[in-house]
Amino acid sequence: MKLYIGNQNYSSWSLRAWLIFEQYQLEVEVEKLKLFSPEFYHTLNALTPTAKVPTLVDDETTVWESLAILEYINEQYLNNHCWPQDSTEKAKARAVSCEMHSGFLALRNELPMNCRATRHVTLSPEALKDIERIDILWSEQMLENDGQWLFGDWSIADAMFAPVALRFQTYGIQLSELAQQYQQRVLNSSAIKAWLIQASHEQDIIVEDEAGVEL
Repeated sequence: MKLYIGNQNYSSWSLRAWLIFEQYQLEVEVEKLKLFSPEFYHTLNALTPTAKVPTLVDDETTVWESLAILEYINEQYLNNHCWPQDSTEKAKARAVSCEMHSGFLALRNELPMNCRATRHVTLSPEALKDIERIDILWSEQMLENDGQWLFGDWSIADAMFAPVALRFQTYGIQLSELAQQYQQRVLNSSAIKAWLIQASHEQDIIVEDEAGVEL
């Protein structure tokens, strides 16, 4: 298998797909492409209809979207272990994953992922509402699962929300006690630590993702 990703400092969608391979130590060749570079588009135009990362190539199968990659790996290589086994909990995990996938647009626009930085931004009411919703979601799941991952064992839902934990760290977002507990669980995981080490070696600057002011 080969996984194409973008700059690890900035590419939140790449992180989501990459995490499942790191979490389960699955063998995959990772090719990192500089976002928005000629090489980026030249490589991906030959593989996908969208020319976006992440893209997974597994023999004759090509998957070019983060959640779809997570679903594919879960089904093909992990015996569906990455969703809760209880049908009600599985439905909830899928729902919150899709909520992250398609929502929180103000948060995404105003707090772009920037792993190396420590920055300050002035947030809109819409972004603050997004943060409040995520705080509530994380807190509720911590209560239900005794401070473990969102649904007990690590799941696709955790992959979907991992970049948000990094965003909150970059911009110093204050969270309630239980939500902060979940954030620290993500940040202290070996997979995220590995991603951050690799991101720290990059030197590319993507100006549009350098939001706010440096602290």
